Amino acid sequence: MGWNDWYQYECKISDGIMRAQADALVSTGMKDAGYIYVNIDDCWMGKRDAQGNIQPNSNFPDMKALGDSIHSLGLKFGIYSSPGPLTCGGYTASYGHELTDARAFAEWGIDYLKYDWCSYDGIAKDKSRAELMKPYHVMREALDAIGRDIVYSLCQYGMGNVWEWGAEVGGDLWRTTGDITDTWKSMSDIGFGQVANAPYAGPGRWNDPDMLVVGWVGWGPNLHPTALTPDEQYTHISLWCLLSAPLLIGCDLTRLDPFTLNLLTNDEVLALDQDPLGKQATPIMTEGSLQVWVKELSDGTKAVGLFNLGEKAENFTVPISRIGLEGKQQLRDVWRQKDLGTVSDAVKASVPPHGVVLLKTVKS
Repeated sequence: MGWNDWYQYECKISDGIMRAQADALVSTGMKDAGYIYVNIDDCWMGKRDAQGNIQPNSNFPDMKALGDSIHSLGLKFGIYSSPGPLTCGGYTASYGHELTDARAFAEWGIDYLKYDWCSYDGIAKDKSRAELMKPYHVMREALDAIGRDIVYSLCQYGMGNVWEWGAEVGGDLWRTTGDITDTWKSMSDIGFGQVANAPYAGPGRWNDPDMLVVGWVGWGPNLHPTALTPDEQYTHISLWCLLSAPLLIGCDLTRLDPFTLNLLTNDEVLALDQDPLGKQATPIMTEGSLQVWVKELSDGTKAVGLFNLGEKAENFTVPISRIGLEGKQQLRDVWRQKDLGTVSDAVKASVPPHGVVLLKTVKS
């Protein structure tokens, strides 16, 4: 859980922006809700010195000092590179300098590395699994050699079913899809498409359907409020939490409105995402515009998402047997943090268009 700059600033990023966002994580209460990573994406790099050491560009005069500042707030510091010679933005990347860069990351106090395929297309012989895995093995070996615990995020957009081998190359999480945008089609296509990868998710090996596109976003520097409607935003957060997905915020934290802040800090919703069992939800019912997704939780209860993918409000009746339940069940509305009483035959709910009702069974 944390924040990444790309979906606000792209290459218009700086030391000052990072510090302001880190401060906002604390002052808004987001840190207390569990958001602790502050991650620089692309475009921080300058050139290499005569010894091959990567130098930050002029927007980042002292990367270690920035890391120290972030750590002083009780937060963690993330960074970005690519296994190719250049990043997606055309900046200096790590090809041929993996160990040197890993050592620099350790010196700066880096806690998280997003490693983006980008120009490695020009290095790879083909798109065979062996070639897809190779550069991630190389950086994993470099990270293992530096004596610092760094979360390793593989970003290669799901090529070669990365969820089947991401853990084998030492990844902690891996992107399963292309970049998300703040539209219903993009968010829903990505979120409801996370089915085949479910068996591969678990503690220390997470499927990553990309960042959260709520709040002020814009691919920098001209930001706009997300184009997702409020109900679509509830669907977005509910689905990502049911998927046990990494929750990296993609909005400007200095412009959080009360709705977005509440959306991102509902402790009962976040608890579903952070459940220690780490099991990813799967759809157990798809009929017309209705999809029902169920997630098993570590205490033996279940989380249930009733999603309406249609264009008008619908009243749904879902037999509890279809959810894998039997007997009388006590239910709780997780968004409203309200007990709904006991049902014995079916769950009935009115769900707005593109909306969700997020429920949890209550342990008796």
